[in-house]
Amino acid sequence: MQFSHDPRLNDIAARVGAGERLTFDDGLALYATDDLAALGKLADSVRRRLHDRRTYFNVNRHFNYTNVCYADCKFCNFYRTPRQPDAYTHSVEEALKIAGEAVEEGATELHIVGGLNTKLPFSYYTDLLSSLKRDYPRLHLKAFTMVELDHMTYFYKMRDEDVIERLKDAGMDSCPGGGAEIFREPTRSMICAHKTDAARWLELAGKVHAAGLKTNATMLYGHVESIEDRVDHLIRLREQQDKSGGFQCFIPLAFYPPGTQLAELPGPSGVDSLKTVAVSRLLLDNFAHVKAYWVMLGKRLAQVALHYGANDLDGTITEGGELTESYSVEAGGEVKMTRREIAALIADAGFEAVERDTLYRPVAELSAA
Repeated sequence: MQFSHDPRLNDIAARVGAGERLTFDDGLALYATDDLAALGKLADSVRRRLHDRRTYFNVNRHFNYTNVCYADCKFCNFYRTPRQPDAYTHSVEEALKIAGEAVEEGATELHIVGGLNTKLPFSYYTDLLSSLKRDYPRLHLKAFTMVELDHMTYFYKMRDEDVIERLKDAGMDSCPGGGAEIFREPTRSMICAHKTDAARWLELAGKVHAAGLKTNATMLYGHVESIEDRVDHLIRLREQQDKSGGFQCFIPLAFYPPGTQLAELPGPSGVDSLKTVAVSRLLLDNFAHVKAYWVMLGKRLAQVALHYGANDLDGTITEGGELTESYSVEAGGEVKMTRREIAALIADAGFEAVERDTLYRPVAELSAA
């Protein structure tokens, strides 16, 4: 019995079953197939082999410390120049207030990212982390993308290793995966000309991993990039993971055009998003987790994506800043679900909801220990 009416997909399915690593050309073929159901079934087989029915989520809060930024990326509607009336930089005291609210709501993670603000001294970042860790020692601080770290090393004239070590000593527990966007040129320069290039992003990720910290990795899709750009991006992440081994989760980010310099674009379709989740699961054989980021996919499509290779929905995402709602496609920027709501969403899709901490340890097991 054939797996699919697509002969190339049948060949790939046989090699996936044999545990073989897929190639760049395989990635193109997976995207090209019109047998969406078979593609999903193949990705789901890998997902279930790795995680069975377990689907992870966490109780987290996002804190965007500043929206002042000099990198005017075309896909972003978050950044502001210092003179714009809605530009902001939060104080450490404001951060502590937000963290306190998050802890009261049961959050185990504070996700800290922001713009590239040249008015801030390096001590702002270390004071922010150390104050948060002092008052809330059990709150995991997932802070600063590779783009932010690159900005710090360049602007403060410090070695990469010194920046990472000082932030780690101050309380940085891991790093998020943002800023990767699309690695391949010339597409990267077309959408974010002033941002860290691909080689530098990957280099810094490797150095963070070498310091003993985990990171995530992302890919922004559905704008001006090609399918070749996407597959190249995934292969580069896989190669870096072979070298440094510190990526925990891959998060495909669906581009949301409204309010950006690319607002005339339609953004990715539902089929495109499901294909991207599935292809990611199949190509990234050395990544443990693939996330269906419900904030950008929407809750309903995120449920379907759990059958296309994803095993994580991110978190409850109580918002402590403005960045996340810039990306939301749900209900006019609504970016909050309760623990019960997200668990019900997972159960309704036919999976077992497991609340995790940032390092994918089940919270129930930690509480019982």
